[in-house]
Amino acid sequence: MPTNVALFVGTTWLLAMLPGAGQALMLRQTLHGGPRLAWASIAGTCTGLLVWTVAAAAGLSAVLLANPDAYTLLRLAGGVVLALLGIGTLLSLRRRPTDLGSPPERGSRGRWGAYTAGLATNLGNPKAGVFAISLLPQFVTQDGPVFASSVALGALWALVTAAWYVLFTWAVNRGRTLVSQPAVHRRLQLLTGGTLVCLGAAVALGW
Repeated sequence: MPTNVALFVGTTWLLAMLPGAGQALMLRQTLHGGPRLAWASIAGTCTGLLVWTVAAAAGLSAVLLANPDAYTLLRLAGGVVLALLGIGTLLSLRRRPTDLGSPPERGSRGRWGAYTAGLATNLGNPKAGVFAISLLPQFVTQDGPVFASSVALGALWALVTAAWYVLFTWAVNRGRTLVSQPAVHRRLQLLTGGTLVCLGAAVALGW
């Protein structure tokens, strides 16, 4: 059954906040197509998260049932992944900010196109797959159905991600120029990067 749900929600919220292809797509859809297209892309992103989760959960169940020690190894790996994501976010502060207002034109027309764009962007993001494979196990105990618990966490992951993107697109729609300023994203990167490093250390040490 799932454990440390509050920590899981906090972790997935921070991961959703990380600037990247997903936010670039949401920003583009909101600025050029309005909130409705952005919501369609959010639905596509959440579908992708569920696909990653089901694929990871199928393999995770077999691994944990065959080798209980794998749980500890996966927990350590999850902590390392979180820390590396945080370090990568902090290191990106040294690079020139990307233009979040210019993501690919693909999937910008129509709700189905927007949904497909969100799905393709998520499934093409290796970080989503790494998170599903490496970090979900630490939030699932071996007491109970591992597969069902993993899928439940995946659904929660998708819900948290959707909540952040809805908030993000609402903010973009209300203050278009403010959200796209590089300084705002730099502060966001600094906050989320430092927090992810701390969370990674806590996870790896089993706190």
